[in-house]
Amino acid sequence: MKQISSRFSIAVHILSLIAVSSKDCTGDYIAGSVNTNPVIIRRIMGMLKKAGLVDIRPGVGGASLLKDRDQITLLDVYRAVEVIEDGQLFNFHDEPNPECPVGRNIEAALRAEMKEAQSAMEQRLAQVNLSQLAAQFV
Repeated sequence: MKQISSRFSIAVHILSLIAVSSKDCTGDYIAGSVNTNPVIIRRIMGMLKKAGLVDIRPGVGGASLLKDRDQITLLDVYRAVEVIEDGQLFNFHDEPNPECPVGRNIEAALRAEMKEAQSAMEQRLAQVNLSQLAAQFV
C-alpha cells in the first residue's frame, strides 16, 4: 500500500523543534532529533526555505522560523513539502477493464468522493498552527 510521503511529518518535526528549541538548530542537531540522515533534513529544509517558512544560516548558524509560530499552519507545511503529486492525494489504478461495468465507471464514481476527502483533510490541517502543536512539546 502506498502511503503519503514521510516528508510531511519530518517537516513538522523540524519546524516544531526550531519553534521550541533554545539552542541553534543546525542540520546535525535536527537530524539527531528526527533520527535520520542529514541529507534528508537538508532536502526538506530547502523546501521549507523555498516556501518562506524558515531561514537557514550557512555553516553552524542553524535555522530559524521566518513567521510567527501561530502564522504557520499544518496546511502550509503540507504544501511546502509537496506531499502529493499533481495536486491529487488519491490515485486511480491504471487501465481498468473497459468491458467491465465497474472497470469503466470506477474513476467517475469515486472522483468526487476522493476530492471531498482531500478537501476535508486540507481544511483540518489549516485549523492547526505550529504554536498549538508546539505547546504539546514543552
